[in-house]
This record gives sequence, C-alpha cells and structure tokens, in this order.
Amino acid sequence: QVQLVESGGGLVQAGGSVRLSCAASSRTFSTYFMDWFRQAPGKEREFVARINWSGDGTLYTDSVKGRFTISRDNAKNTVYLQMNNLKAEDTAVYYCAAAGRTSVPPTTQGTAYWGKGTLVTVSS
Repeated sequence: QVQLVESGGGLVQAGGSVRLSCAASSRTFSTYFMDWFRQAPGKEREFVARINWSGDGTLYTDSVKGRFTISRDNAKNTVYLQMNNLKAEDTAVYYCAAAGRTSVPPTTQGTAYWGKGTLVTVSS
C-alpha cells in the first residue's frame, strides 16, 4: 500500500510558477514510476508527466513540454512537479500517482495508487 499526499497548489497568475510536491508513505516508493495527472472542471483526468525509478527518464504530455518539469527525491520519498509559465488552461486538480504499469502512454487504468489531489487555479 502506498499513500500519496500532494501539496503546493493554490492561486497563481498567468505566467507565474508553482511547485507541487507529493510525499509517499511507502518504503517501496523508489520501485514505482511516478506520474502526475490533472483533471479540469467538466473534463476527464489526463496524464501530465511521468518519471522513472531513478529519475533519469521523463515523459510529458505535449501541452506542458518546455514548461513543466517532473523530478523525484527517493531519499525523501517525494516527487515534484515544477510548473512554469502557467496558463489559464492549466487550471485543474493535480493528482500524484504511483504507476502500476510502465507501459505508455500512461493511463488512469494503469495507476496503482492515487493521491487526493491539489487544486491549481491560474488566473488570466
């Protein structure tokens, strides 16, 4: 069992930056690929970013490439999402996820554990 707790969301102006954190309870954290998903109001949950076990491999959805950076610190059981140059369309609840599968593209069905999410609101 892996418990995930996100933090760092809030209200930010367009063009601004936010860093999300996700703390994991499990000692097996380093054995999971970790993902960030997001869900905007009235829309389905969508994949945002993935990082592999060691942190040297990442994957992003096209809309955030060059703006978002995923990273992890296995010693702290924490994964991060640095979000820069935020746009109104980035407004969503952001969920941390431990991947149950390493196949791509990452999907909600392939997720083993979810956090409860943190809201990021970007004002234009």
